[in-house]
Amino acid sequence: MPSSASPLRGVLVAFAAYAVFAFSDASIKILHGAIPAYQIAFLGCAFGLVVMPFIKSKDDSWFDMVKTSNRTLWMLRFVCGAVGAIASIITFTKLPMAEAFCLLFLLPSFVTILSVIFLKEDVRWQRWTAVVVGFIGVLIVLRPGFRELSVGHLAAAIGGLSAAISIVILRAMGPAEKRLSLYGAGLLGTLTVSGLLMISNIAVPTAQEWFFIASYGILGAIGNVLLMSAARLAPASLVAPPQYSQMIWAIAFGYLIFDDAIDLPMAGGIALIICSGLLTLIRERKRGTPLPTAVVSTDNQAPAVTTAATD
Repeated sequence: MPSSASPLRGVLVAFAAYAVFAFSDASIKILHGAIPAYQIAFLGCAFGLVVMPFIKSKDDSWFDMVKTSNRTLWMLRFVCGAVGAIASIITFTKLPMAEAFCLLFLLPSFVTILSVIFLKEDVRWQRWTAVVVGFIGVLIVLRPGFRELSVGHLAAAIGGLSAAISIVILRAMGPAEKRLSLYGAGLLGTLTVSGLLMISNIAVPTAQEWFFIASYGILGAIGNVLLMSAARLAPASLVAPPQYSQMIWAIAFGYLIFDDAIDLPMAGGIALIICSGLLTLIRERKRGTPLPTAVVSTDNQAPAVTTAATD
């Protein structure tokens, strides 16, 4: 349990983690699609292996990465890890960073809907209100019929849905499943699926492209370690809300690096989506759903902490 002096440190570490994730995502966008998304996913994941010793506890065996109490759910998380990683890379390649984050932040709404369908949870009007507010925000941002939608928007929806399925899997498997197994499912899924996809079309990165691919993978891995440290220092209900600080980084990168602009309707939609997520988090503080401690997603595009507060 965190000590009484730890929560503030945990929140500050969480802010640092989400800042690192934002820089990792910016590295993808700087590549401008020069390298196929599945190749970036594979190489980034390979660079991310540097954090594995920090995730493995003393009592774990490396074989625990593939051990599980429920092979079907483990395999589903295996697939979701790969789909989420590739979809998130496409999202940040095709969309302005602020718009990409805004759509990926629909994760809590997806989790609410999936929890009702598959876990038969009793969801009350407060959480449904948050879902409705979030989707209204998305409609304002996208303005279908007034703006052209692209493959980036579809990828963002797929990425958010994949991450939501992963969280529902965590909840279904419960706290007994080892962290290394859960992390390994997403990691091995990304390496396997993206590795197979890149066989037929391998691009040779330039020295500069290697730098940004390494930046994406290593910074994402460091963000995961920081997030796990934050979750050990503070309750998940305090660690999750700082993820919305990524929007500040996204707007800053957009203006300073990528020449992106945010109009008034988009700003209003972003505000609604953030409010939707925060409403869900406030509601979830009262539930205390048991999950493995500090399990993080390997697709660092999407809200990464997958503890009870993000459900």
